[in-house]
Amino acid sequence: MNINLQRGQASRTLLILAIVVLVAVILVYLVMRIAEKPPAPLPTGENEIPKPVYEVALGEMKFNFQSAINKGNILRASATKNRQYSYYTNDLTTGEKFIEVTVGAQNMGTENIERGAWDIENIIDSEGRNYTPYDQNQINQWLPENNGCGALLRPAFSPIPCTKIYEVSSQSTGLKIRVKAAKDSLPNNLSSDKVETALLDLIVK
Repeated sequence: MNINLQRGQASRTLLILAIVVLVAVILVYLVMRIAEKPPAPLPTGENEIPKPVYEVALGEMKFNFQSAINKGNILRASATKNRQYSYYTNDLTTGEKFIEVTVGAQNMGTENIERGAWDIENIIDSEGRNYTPYDQNQINQWLPENNGCGALLRPAFSPIPCTKIYEVSSQSTGLKIRVKAAKDSLPNNLSSDKVETALLDLIVK
C-alpha cells in the first residue's frame, strides 16, 4: 500500500517537474524572441521606379501635359492648319520622326501673368539627349492658328495650350519635356538665369 502511494507521488512529482520544465522552456523562448533585434527595414527609394509626372507647379504657374503625337517622318503640305499655306508649302521630311507636343499653362495666382513669362523648351530622352523645338518660321504652318506659347495668363482661367514640333530620333525612349517659368512671373527674367524649370513626362501616341 505504501509502495503504491510512493509510486503515485513520484509520478505526480515527475509530471509537475515536466510541466515546470515545459513552462520554463516556453518562457525562455518568448524572452529570446522579444530580445531579438527587429529585421532591418528594406531599402526604400533605391530600386523604386519613379512615378511619371504629368503636372507641375512653378511659382504661381501650373503646367500640365496635354498631348504628344508622333507625326511620322513627313509633315505634308496638305496637312497645314490653314489651307492657304498648302499652295506654296512643300512637304517637310526627316530621317527620324516628328513629334507634336502640347502643354497647358495656367495661372494659379491672383494677378495677371504677363506675356513672355513662360515657355516650353527641349524634349529630353532617357539617355539625356536634347531635342530642340523646330524653328517656328519653318514649322508655323503646321501649328495651331491660336497657339498660346508664352501668352498672357489670367488668374484661374483654363490652361492655355502651347504646341511645338520636334524632330526626335526613332531610338529615343522615355521622353520628357522641359517647361520653364520666369521667377516672380516677370517676363524679363525668362531670358536670364532667373527661371524655374521642371520636366513633364510624355505619352507619345
